[in-house]
Amino acid sequence: MSATDQRPTVLFLCTGNSARSQLAEALLRHLAADRFVALSAGTRPAAEVHPLALAVLEERGIPTDGLTPKTVEAIGQKHEVDHLITVCAAAAEACPISGEGRGGEHWPIDDPAAAVGSESERLDVFRATLATIEQRLRRWLEQDHDRR
Repeated sequence: MSATDQRPTVLFLCTGNSARSQLAEALLRHLAADRFVALSAGTRPAAEVHPLALAVLEERGIPTDGLTPKTVEAIGQKHEVDHLITVCAAAAEACPISGEGRGGEHWPIDDPAAAVGSESERLDVFRATLATIEQRLRRWLEQDHDRR
């Protein structure tokens, strides 16, 4: 939360910040931008957002503007994180920002970028990952997380 923006900040963290955390950031912005500042980062960010992550967001009509891999350190220097949600075990273990007292949660979600098969099969894995994140996020939004 910043001095000028009273919305709580939610940081989604995974290792590469190319798929799961990007999907979660975009989805939270889409569902509740009026309630939260949504961010994502990686402990070892990839060079770009996975193209299939962008594709599944776009096919659902979820804006992808501004999605880019970021380091957790860069986010920590610019933002006070009110809620930290790790979406992979490696990020939970390597996270330099503590979730203690910050509404920290861990959502164990398999990395869709590791999927093999045809592009259509891999796209289905990304769709399933987005559906899993949406289900978790909608449950999370039903709880009272709007305060610091």
